Order: sequence, then structure tokens, then C-alpha cells
Amino acid sequence: MNPPPLVLTPGEPAGIGPDLCVQFTQQSRDYPLVAIGSPELLEARAKLLGLPLIIEPYEKGVPATGKATRLTLLSIDTAVPADAGRPDTANAAYVLATLRRAASGCMTGEFGALVTGPVHKGIINDAGTPFSGHTEFLAGITGGTPVMMLACPGLRVALATTHLPVSEISAAITPQSLEQVIRILHEDLIKRFGMENPRILVCGLNPHAGEGGHLGREEVETISPVLDRLLATGMTLEGPLPADTLFTPHYLEKADAVLAMYHDQGLPVLKHLGFGRAVNITLGLPIIRTSVDHGTALDLAGSGKAELGSLLAAIQTARELARTLGS
Repeated sequence: MNPPPLVLTPGEPAGIGPDLCVQFTQQSRDYPLVAIGSPELLEARAKLLGLPLIIEPYEKGVPATGKATRLTLLSIDTAVPADAGRPDTANAAYVLATLRRAASGCMTGEFGALVTGPVHKGIINDAGTPFSGHTEFLAGITGGTPVMMLACPGLRVALATTHLPVSEISAAITPQSLEQVIRILHEDLIKRFGMENPRILVCGLNPHAGEGGHLGREEVETISPVLDRLLATGMTLEGPLPADTLFTPHYLEKADAVLAMYHDQGLPVLKHLGFGRAVNITLGLPIIRTSVDHGTALDLAGSGKAELGSLLAAIQTARELARTLGS
């Protein structure tokens, strides 16, 4: 029996997502993949890039094409034509519709894994829909408890909190939420990545991991007690560790993943190490979802300068996870 196809959502129509989708189709592939989006948009972007593109309509149960320059497409139309580099709030609903259709297809087994292109959070919010990111939006559809993890060769970084203002981070890190995140990270490293006993390094929240309570009490009152409870269950954890020294070979050579307390504590390090090769993986969902490690890059849309590396890495990771889970 053939595996279900991967599904790709190009994301913000005015950004580089459509460029990447068109560029990706220029090479042949030995696995099925279906994109969801506007045929007019992709054809216009291919023309702008000077690249050939033949769209084949998606039919459920019919094998998706793997031929170069051809793309199997499940059509959803934009509300208004999308100009490269010029986002329009009128197309926010289109972006969300592609995500809903892709996620529902993954839930039913129609698709084996979801790969997402970059979205423009500001445009979606400006259109009147509260939206903090793919991770939270997909959790609302699938009913999962999401944990955001980015990975590149040599490093995996998961987040205890995701898209929050810095002023709200401390209050969001509760014993319950932190324990849940660590349990999901531990379980998915075993289930999805085939690790028998994953080793997780946990960052402190404050400089120097709180300096014994002198630079903040979160480590003493929240993080350490949670780690002690989970260590007693047999998990291999180390922390809370100062983030300014954790990301060094001394620690990383013995780690399978790092848990950072907030977005800009861990991700700048990972993106410095592997930008353009990194993958955003959402743990804790009942579906497989990977994404690129970059934003919409409106200034590059339609220029032919968009780098394909992160999308290829996201697709490859989705394939590997689907094989591991038997999709």
C-alpha cells in the first residue's frame, strides 16, 4: 500500500512561500506530495521567476506526481490577486483555509504529514483574527498540546513558552505547564526520533540561572522542583543551567535536546548555527508538522533569491518522522 502524500501549505501569498513551492517543483522526487493553494498565484509566481510549472489537480486516492516542473495541487483561491512583497489583509482567510484543510486531511489519514511555509502573523491579526502562530493555530484544530522545537544538524531546541511578550514569560512558566512540556518533549524524542533514553538540558530563566535565588526566584521555586520530580521518574535531565554557557560543546556533546524557557533564549543560538538548514517541528500534536526556520521575507518575494534549503530540510524531516511513526 502506498503511503499517504505529504501536504505542503505555501503560507503568506505575498511572501517567499509561493517562490519556494515553485522552486521545489523544478526537481523530481520519489515520494508523493500535494500542495494546497491558489493555482493562479503559483502560476503567476512561476512566470515572475521565469520557471516552468504544470499544475495537476489533486484527486483523493490518485497518486501525486513526482515529475520535475509538475505539482499536484488542491486548489483554494485567494480572495484578491497577491502581489509579491505586498501582503493584503483580504487574503488572511485564504492562508487559514489552507492550514485548516491540510490539518484536517492529516487527522483523517488522507495526508501523512504537514509541511508549512511562512505566514505573516501581523496581517492575519490585522484582518481581525487573533493569531499567535502556526503552532497554536494547529493545536486548536487538532486538539493537541503543542511544544515548539527547532532542529538543525548538531542541535535541537524546544521551548517552554512560544510567542509571548517578554513581560508575560515568567507568569506563563508554571509547575504544571513546565512539567507538561518536558513530558511531551521526552515522549516525542522517544516515539518520533527513536531515542531510548533522551538526555535533555534545561535552561534557567534568569541570568546565571538565578544565582541561587539572588537574580530571580523562578529556578528555585518552579524549575528545580519540577526537574526533581521528573528525575525521580527516570528521565535524564540536567538543569536549570545558565543559558549563556549551556550552548557550548561541553554541555551540548552529551545532549539530545535543549529546553529553553522562551523564544529568544534558545532560537538565536540555533539559527546562528543552522539558519537555512533548520526545521521547525511541532511536538505534542496528533499529526506530524514541520516548517521552515524563516519568515515571509517580503523583500525577496518574486526575486528568485529565496533559499530553498530550509524547505527541503522540513520536507525531509517530515518524511523521516512519517516513516518512524509508520504513516
